[in-house]
Amino acid sequence: MRTTTARAYPNIALVKYWGKADEELILPAAGSLSLTLNHFETTTTVVPAPDAETDVLELDGALADPGQTDRISTFLDHVRALAGRDDRVLVRSRNSVPTGAGLASSASGFAALATAAAAAFDLDLAPRDLSRLARRGSGSACRSIPDGIAVWHAGDDAASFAETVPAPDMRMIIVTVNRARKAVSSREAMRLTAATSPFYSGWVTSTEDYLEQMVAACAAGDFTRIGEITESHALRMHGLIQSTVPPIRFLNPTSHAIFDAVAEARESGIEAYSTADAGPNVAVIVRPADAEALAEKLSGFGDVRVVGPGPGAHLLTADDAVPPADAVNPAAGEGSRA
Repeated sequence: MRTTTARAYPNIALVKYWGKADEELILPAAGSLSLTLNHFETTTTVVPAPDAETDVLELDGALADPGQTDRISTFLDHVRALAGRDDRVLVRSRNSVPTGAGLASSASGFAALATAAAAAFDLDLAPRDLSRLARRGSGSACRSIPDGIAVWHAGDDAASFAETVPAPDMRMIIVTVNRARKAVSSREAMRLTAATSPFYSGWVTSTEDYLEQMVAACAAGDFTRIGEITESHALRMHGLIQSTVPPIRFLNPTSHAIFDAVAEARESGIEAYSTADAGPNVAVIVRPADAEALAEKLSGFGDVRVVGPGPGAHLLTADDAVPPADAVNPAAGEGSRA
């Protein structure tokens, strides 16, 4: 084994992933399509820990709680199985995006971990196999392995991976209105939606249709149609989530106000379309020439950042490794283990 560091960026879905066909393998009920960003990166270092009895996880300089560490260890078990090894590791990860706030931190987190861990365990994986591996940590993480616009295919384990598709250049304006962790996680909300919403089966079939239309619009360079599908599908997803029992609401009044402001901008000649993942923060796709002007218009709603298509997950040099924290020692006493 060797110490490795990887960086990955979150992605924001334009055709949403909401619901699993298989919980254990994390196979989606329908395919999806997203834009990988060029900001809000996660940087993760995997360090061999030969004297540790368990894996150790440090997040942003602090030891993670047992639940977070267990999730990482379960994922690393898949890596160990592929490598035919049982080595324990220390994982140091730093996020520049709020964790659990609906800004796809799990996507960048598991894409970075998959990339670093595969290299640390000397696995030489093709891009689609690395995407499949990242999927086992968090479904949307498979879309942060490729560059730019990526489609995640539904299907069985071998067929369910993400790959880049051609698309026109665009910008995304991220409006962060709340950085707090969500009261209900995406995983739990998905389970509740599939189990209790009377509209779930219709969501799955309509998403398959939307994805086909979106891939065609991307290939044709049709920004208008891309935007129309993006906004419509986001609103459908949030309507679906609110139909769970009990209802779950991720969007707040500020989120709705941003959707309204973007609609008004379209009427005034700035073509832009809103979307939101499972949280209150809103992402707006816009043509590059209009991005700064629209960002100014939206600046009163929260923190605003203009981002573009970003790179897929990739390895870094040793100089880019996450700096160690004195509190973490995988061979130390009870307080350093999970």
